[in-house]
Amino acid sequence: MRNFIYILTIIFSLNSCSEYQAVLKGDDVATKFKFATKLFESGKYTKANRIFVQIVPKYRGKPQAEKLMFMYCMTFYETRDYFTSNYQMERFVEAYPKSEKAEEIGFLAAKSYYMLSPAYTKDQSETLIAIDKLQEYINKYPNSKYMAQASNLVRELDYKLERKAYNIALQYNITGPFHRDYNSAISAFDNFLVEFPGSILKEDALFYKFDSAYKLAINSVAWKESERIEKALNYYNSLLFVFPETKYSDQLTEMYKDLQLIKNKTTTTKS
Repeated sequence: MRNFIYILTIIFSLNSCSEYQAVLKGDDVATKFKFATKLFESGKYTKANRIFVQIVPKYRGKPQAEKLMFMYCMTFYETRDYFTSNYQMERFVEAYPKSEKAEEIGFLAAKSYYMLSPAYTKDQSETLIAIDKLQEYINKYPNSKYMAQASNLVRELDYKLERKAYNIALQYNITGPFHRDYNSAISAFDNFLVEFPGSILKEDALFYKFDSAYKLAINSVAWKESERIEKALNYYNSLLFVFPETKYSDQLTEMYKDLQLIKNKTTTTKS
């Protein structure tokens, strides 16, 4: 019985392939439209796309053009060709602004840009474009049923930018012992805190800003020691003011003792 079913499956597949090839190579536009629609509705997007490419120019200005262009756009999205889907979907919205599919396609066009956003460790140019496109969609369709999804995508992309900026600042801190330049780390964390004041990485940024100042102070030349210690202590107080129950409490206690010890020695020496 299993062998019989297997044979039938092969025969059916061969017939389907044969029919597909015949339609693909044929000249009847209406047949192509009908067959490609069937493929699309069956989730066979790659095959449907190959036929749609052939007939799109033939249907411009015709009543079926809107449905055709909707399916055509979707085949690119469903096959993860996001570079093409965002372009074709934007064209669809421009051509059919009153279409009942315009809101959906507009969202998927913006989401296509989101899908092109790389990992936060890479250049974030495409992330910035995706944020702009999603924000444009949110502004255009404030009551859209896709609003929650669009807003969540923007938050995800914003976090990538935060993570990128935070990691750049952290690298200055980590490589400090090699180039002895903790001031760059402090400046980078300052910029991060200004650009992303509500970031979930704020506590970490404040700690490593203090940590950079701390390392600068304890490794300081004598004539800059007092100034650097005071600056580090200011950053220490700032962190505790914003996060009194900080997860870095144990480390801060030890670092604070180190700074106070150096400060007292310096004061005693001057006296």
